Amino acid sequence: MKHDVIEKNVGLLGILVAVVISIGGLVEIVPLVFSQETTKAAPGVEPYTALQLEGRDIYIREGCYVCHSQMIRPLRGETERYGHYSVAGESVYDHPFQFGSKRTGPDLARVGGRYSDEWHRLHLQNPRDLVPESNMPGFPWLTNAMLDDSLTAKKMRALRMVGVPYTNAQIAGAADEVRGKTELDALVAYLQSLGTAAKNWD
Repeated sequence: MKHDVIEKNVGLLGILVAVVISIGGLVEIVPLVFSQETTKAAPGVEPYTALQLEGRDIYIREGCYVCHSQMIRPLRGETERYGHYSVAGESVYDHPFQFGSKRTGPDLARVGGRYSDEWHRLHLQNPRDLVPESNMPGFPWLTNAMLDDSLTAKKMRALRMVGVPYTNAQIAGAADEVRGKTELDALVAYLQSLGTAAKNWD
């Protein structure tokens, strides 16, 4: 029987398994590459400014994505609490995207504009000053840590290579935009940008 031959030949079995998995992967991935819903920015979604981009890197560095998702599912309980469900076009400029998989803290996909800059500053320095029951750690060192303005333009050039439409003027002005700013300034700017485009979708 051919089936017995395949089962007894480990090398052949491995090759056939790899072929089947490759075909299955292509069937799932290739249509998404040609779908405008996943490759075109949603209405109102713009690339991050230089300061927001630096804030996003701090968000990743500090592991915020471990406890906070940025993915609102199309379920009534979620949309009533957080707002419009997430769409793929919101993340076209995210490399990598920050969907997350756990919610120890609330979802942040629509946090932009929900609180003031000062609220975010106080909350990031010591969350329990504003939310006594919070188990989020504080990040007080961000207050005095200054951004390195020599790297921002390089990051923007690299992102332009993968499709983020930064202009030459935006890249040229990146260092000036972040110079003299703290890591806390950048993280607050990033958080305040999240989900603001979705406010005009309803």
